[in-house]
Order: sequence, then C-alpha cells, then structure tokens
Amino acid sequence: MLTNFDVKEIKPEHLHAALGLVWKVFSEFEAPEYSDEGIQEFKSFIEFESVKKMYEQRELLLWGCFDREKIIGVIATRKPCHISLLFVDRNFHRQGVARMLFNTVLDYYQNTTECRKISVHSSPYAAEVYHKFGFHDMQPEQTTNGIRFIPMEFDSGNCVEHSVKQE
Repeated sequence: MLTNFDVKEIKPEHLHAALGLVWKVFSEFEAPEYSDEGIQEFKSFIEFESVKKMYEQRELLLWGCFDREKIIGVIATRKPCHISLLFVDRNFHRQGVARMLFNTVLDYYQNTTECRKISVHSSPYAAEVYHKFGFHDMQPEQTTNGIRFIPMEFDSGNCVEHSVKQE
C-alpha cells in the first residue's frame, strides 16, 4: 500500500510546498476549533521566512512524505527532542503516512542523539494518533496564545523494536 511513498528530509526547494500543506491541513482540521488568536499564532509560527531561518540554522528539522513528487505529509522537530509539526493531506489519512513520518523521527533520534524521550504538544485533533504511537499525556489540555494542546511524551528507551509497528 505504501510502495509509492517515500520519506526524506525536506530540501530548501520543497519548503514552500511543505508549509503550504501544513497550512491547508491546519485550516481544514484544526482552525475550526481555534480562536482567531490561535489561528494567527499558528500562522505566525509557520511564516516562511521564520521557518526558513530556523531550518537553515538546523533549529527546525523537517521531513516530508512524498507520493512520487507531491508532498503528502510533513513532520518537524526542534531541539532537544520535540515534534512541532505533524500534518498529513486529508486524502492520505489512515494510510500509514503519519506513522512513517514518526518512525523517521524516531530512527533519527535513536541513531544520532542521546535522546530517550520525545515530546509533543498535541492538538486535541491529533491526540488519538499520538496515543497510538505510544505517547502518554503529561498534563491535561492547555491553551497558550489561543493554541490548544496536550503535552505528551514518548519514551524511546522503552521501544522493543526500533520503530513503531505498522498496523
């Protein structure tokens, strides 16, 4: 089923498309549940020049899942071990794309760092997906600057296998 999908690090020429996908998916699934303040805060976070600067300084690492040449999913992490974006095109939901992206991040952290725990501030919409990956809530839902999130953590040191199983 996933034979045409390829996960690789986002290159500079893919940055606009990746952020466009993030905004499109956020607008469709997250924004309806957010205040205007939260929508503007998120839009500001993914502003191209800001992301480009973090990307160039390796403060933000981005991977994309490609269906041939089209980006269908994006995951981004910040130091030390924090997922800051995970978005998948609606036409590819429930096809293992988010899992492939997460496994890429998990492999990266297990192979290149001493990181044992990966954190995320999951949106309420994505909480179920993160729970399936093995994340645990650290605190109840919170709102900061209009952004709704649940602090979660994944202990990669407890992994029996190197990556999360495909279902």
